[in-house]
Amino acid sequence: MSFTSGAFFVLMAVFMASWPFVRRGRRIRWAAITAASFVFYGWWDWRFLGLLVGTGLVDFAAALAMDARPGWRKALLWASVASNLGALAFFKYLGFAVDQVAQMLELPPRIASAADDIVLPVGISFYTFQSLSYTIDVYRGHIRAVRDPLHFFAFLSMFPQLVAGPIVRATDLLPQLETPGHFNRANRLEGIRIASWGYVKKVVVADALAPVVNDAFAAEPALGLAWWFIMAAFAVQIFCDFSGYSDIACGIAMWLGYRFPDNFRRPYAAIGFRDFWSRWHITLSTWFRDYVYVPLGGSRRGAARTVINQGFTMLVSGLWHGANWTFVAWGCYHAALLAAERALVPARPHPRPPVARFVGWAFTLAAVLVGWVLFRADSIWQARSIIAQMAGDRGAGALPPGLLVPSVVIAAALMALACLHQSAARIAPSMHAARWPDPLKASAIVLALFASVFLRGPGGDFIYFQF
Repeated sequence: MSFTSGAFFVLMAVFMASWPFVRRGRRIRWAAITAASFVFYGWWDWRFLGLLVGTGLVDFAAALAMDARPGWRKALLWASVASNLGALAFFKYLGFAVDQVAQMLELPPRIASAADDIVLPVGISFYTFQSLSYTIDVYRGHIRAVRDPLHFFAFLSMFPQLVAGPIVRATDLLPQLETPGHFNRANRLEGIRIASWGYVKKVVVADALAPVVNDAFAAEPALGLAWWFIMAAFAVQIFCDFSGYSDIACGIAMWLGYRFPDNFRRPYAAIGFRDFWSRWHITLSTWFRDYVYVPLGGSRRGAARTVINQGFTMLVSGLWHGANWTFVAWGCYHAALLAAERALVPARPHPRPPVARFVGWAFTLAAVLVGWVLFRADSIWQARSIIAQMAGDRGAGALPPGLLVPSVVIAAALMALACLHQSAARIAPSMHAARWPDPLKASAIVLALFASVFLRGPGGDFIYFQF
């Protein structure tokens, strides 16, 4: 079930109407969240509910057993990890692995296509990592295992963020679900404001840019340097698509009285690559930092080991996004950028001059755009051709006509206004939308909903549903 579907709005109307009553009791609150989440997830394919429940029960039981049998903690943790990563490997990577082996060994097509019928469950990468955070944190002693399966599944499957994040840690969400939440007028209004802006980012901006980007990558015309405009359009598209989903999820959670962590903080304003990854998909970046990079040794074992740990973490991050060599290349590319930055641009405690900051921002943005080619391209060969054109291989080229259609112009204007608002809010925090008076917030919500209905673009599903 997508946030933009009619079925979702029916589900939300029923759930929100019942929430003031069901939120009062713990078990009925957890049961209501779990039931709504199962309907939300099972709407795509009810068969995958068995996978979600099955791996979830393994983690629930493993955590309980860790408390009961401290001597078995490590074995139980590995059972949880094997269950989650085994399911992820089967559904997400088996087909890719079989295809690569078939190509290397020149196997018959019948064998090479043996895994082609495996369907990737929506959101498996997100809820797998969320569930793993629970068993790992129980193992580390950061939280106690929950005793009620409804409490656990309300955390694991909470529908606003189930299929595309943000990834909410057990240490953050389980304690919140113990309470009925701060269900008050201020949170409801702010939640609707955040969600309505998320809809604008998705259906007005991202969906308007999607056809332009898709057509360019499908036809791969000789655009020359004009590919920079296409990649800038994709950078805005993927940001608005993904952060739009996160905003809707966070807005719904706030309406219910709970808080999800921020997933984006002006990533394209980053100066440097460490700065970029502290702003982009924050819940995934911090997950890899805390559960992969730090256990490997982090930066505590010398410069060479730090680069290796960082490179491995980024490689795994690339693979997390999909079973394709382009994602591997994208992860390795960012690993190289981070390693070069660590070696050449050490952190400075004093502020940099404005010119140096501008140069650093421009270089960071250009490098990120090149990286997005690897992320979006269908193959390494296509990515190589596009990057060569961006380097001047085909000359200046011509601006694609699709960038000048009214829907794209409207999307660009909205993003320009959003950037101006953020800049003004940084100078004068009282101008931030979260601090607007209620009548102004209500007017902004009405305008956002109007734009989402009447100015929506022709795009489709959220990009991160495929991960």
